Amino acid sequence: MSYPQGPQQRPPMGNGNRPDNGNNPFTNPFGHHDDDKQGSNDGGRRPFWQSPWLWIVVLVLLSLSAFQMFSMVNGTRQIDTKDGLELLKGTTVEYVQITDNRQSVKLTLSEDYVKKTGDNNKETNYGKSVQFYYTEAQGTQLMNLVQQGSFKDGWTANIQETSIWAALLTSILPILILLGFMWFMLTRLGGSGGMLGMGGKRNSGKLLEGQTPTTKFADVAGEDAAVQEVEEIKDFLKDPSKYKALGARIPRGVLLYGPPGTGKTLLARAIAGEAGVPFYSMAGSDFVEMFVGLGASRVRELFDEAKKNAPAIIFIDEIDAVGRKRGSGMGGGHDEREQTLNQLLVEMDGFDNDTNLIIIAATNRPDVLDPALLRPGRFDRQVGVEAPDLEGREAILKVHAKGKPFVPDVDLHMVAVRTPGFTGADLANVLNEAALLCARAGAQLIDNRAIDEAIDRVQAGPKRQSKGMALNELRNTAYHEGGHALVAAALHHTDPVTKVTILPRGRALGYTAVMPTEDRYSQSRNQLLDQMAYAMGGRAAEEIVFHDPTTGASNDIEKASSIARKMVVEFGFSSKLGAIKWADDDDQTTVMDGLQPRRYSDTTAQIIDDEVLALVENAHTEAWKIINENRDVLDELVRQLLVKETLNEKELAQIFASIRKAPEREVWLSNEQRPDSDLPPVEIPESLKRSVGMKPGE
Repeated sequence: MSYPQGPQQRPPMGNGNRPDNGNNPFTNPFGHHDDDKQGSNDGGRRPFWQSPWLWIVVLVLLSLSAFQMFSMVNGTRQIDTKDGLELLKGTTVEYVQITDNRQSVKLTLSEDYVKKTGDNNKETNYGKSVQFYYTEAQGTQLMNLVQQGSFKDGWTANIQETSIWAALLTSILPILILLGFMWFMLTRLGGSGGMLGMGGKRNSGKLLEGQTPTTKFADVAGEDAAVQEVEEIKDFLKDPSKYKALGARIPRGVLLYGPPGTGKTLLARAIAGEAGVPFYSMAGSDFVEMFVGLGASRVRELFDEAKKNAPAIIFIDEIDAVGRKRGSGMGGGHDEREQTLNQLLVEMDGFDNDTNLIIIAATNRPDVLDPALLRPGRFDRQVGVEAPDLEGREAILKVHAKGKPFVPDVDLHMVAVRTPGFTGADLANVLNEAALLCARAGAQLIDNRAIDEAIDRVQAGPKRQSKGMALNELRNTAYHEGGHALVAAALHHTDPVTKVTILPRGRALGYTAVMPTEDRYSQSRNQLLDQMAYAMGGRAAEEIVFHDPTTGASNDIEKASSIARKMVVEFGFSSKLGAIKWADDDDQTTVMDGLQPRRYSDTTAQIIDDEVLALVENAHTEAWKIINENRDVLDELVRQLLVKETLNEKELAQIFASIRKAPEREVWLSNEQRPDSDLPPVEIPESLKRSVGMKPGE
């Protein structure tokens, strides 16, 4: 692929729809700050006996005392050198040990050595083991006495004995290393609770203050509805007087929920940036520690610090890590997590109207949160941050296109049309991948081919080389992808097929793109049935053409089975089971934990399985009929795929011009006693059509 050349410019790499975590000042937000606590009689200082270093010193002293006592019990008494030489002349010495590097002599006696000292002849018993020291001048006399002496057990000379300090170090060093290792592990595992809750902290310094972000609402593109919901929070933090004058109370907590990558963290930073207040950010998992009570301590420290710097914003990302429904875990729940959640509930309930502290939380799973978190007075405003619509995607693309050089014919509106369901992070990744592809090819301008390839990379993964694929397997892939495209084109409730390729991408051997022409927020029963039918089109084509299907349809079968099961247990599209939701929202957590029994009988479970099987079999049969009736169209599609490898929307439209459409399905009745009405729906007003850009008569 060659790219047009332009002025030399290095396009900046986009960073998605999420803020740079490197700008977060709360990299380690729980330093020791007890000295600044208000209302403390002693200035926040802990009693000296709670200091962990005091206990370490005590342990070291106890070890030294034990070593000294051991030395006293197993050691010898020291005598004068003159007395020692006299003993060598006598007959009571049984053993002599000379240590020349210390110039000491140790004597083992046959009886206790008793010496009278002082004017009153006081007797001192030195025991049967004594030692004395000698000088260089006395060395010759000592050796002569030893060689002339007659000892019962003999004697040993020139012993290289270690010093007392070396012995002390050898005994104490392992203890010090063990204590240091224990202190390191407990401080790492215990977090702010320190060593077994003895008052130690992770940091000895003051808790870092939250910085005011520079992000503004102008940086949050494609989420106008969410911005409008949180705009008054910014006004309250900047000027709370106009709200208090009317007796209004601003929401104490705002819960941002939505799919990953939609910009929840960016929106929270924008609120703080617009209001000009400190922004304290943490993840929900940061509160949960190994030891019980430490997570609750972290919550208290965070709220205490934020209150001192109010007005301020506390942002808790992925709050479902700590805010899940209590009692949902194994054995009634994780005690530490539930204590942390209880402390969070207490802190949020303890606000007064003059605190000027707003709590913002983000989650991808609002359905698993504890109801106590969502009641009025806590997170009493819930703002959905969903995937952007067409206009939102175009606005996001314009934000991330700043600073990137494009060829003149690049239309960001058409890029937005081709990327339904993409989040802000996905769109930023598309432009970034396009810039990387151009840089790799040595071009300075980004064109439509690079953007097209970037969209495919984000959707299906990077392109893989197909040279190593056998020709028979390549033809099989062409029929498989052709079956998908043919069935999708022959049905009445599917989106148009925009691309078919047999170039491997990611883990797939081929790729068929079915792209909606407009944003959809719900799907009809016939649309779901069509999705199942063209998902089974690849498997049906392999059966018809080769009579020996391959494993390439495993992902298609998984998709069709998932749609069928949701139609039966969630959407109520089964006349046998009725409009009842058989699947529970908590099935994902409770069934895995083994705590929640199935909420329907074995008979109902069998009916569910039968209905799912019937839906998948009907979809398989529909695909089989369409391919049999349009075999000539399928063969032509495969011929062109084997030559060109990739077919675009215009080329596919020419091939499908002679396609024979599938017959319309019969009207589905949820119950034969509830027939459909023959009355048509009301017409859409022309004024409403004009408001969305439709032409008269459309």
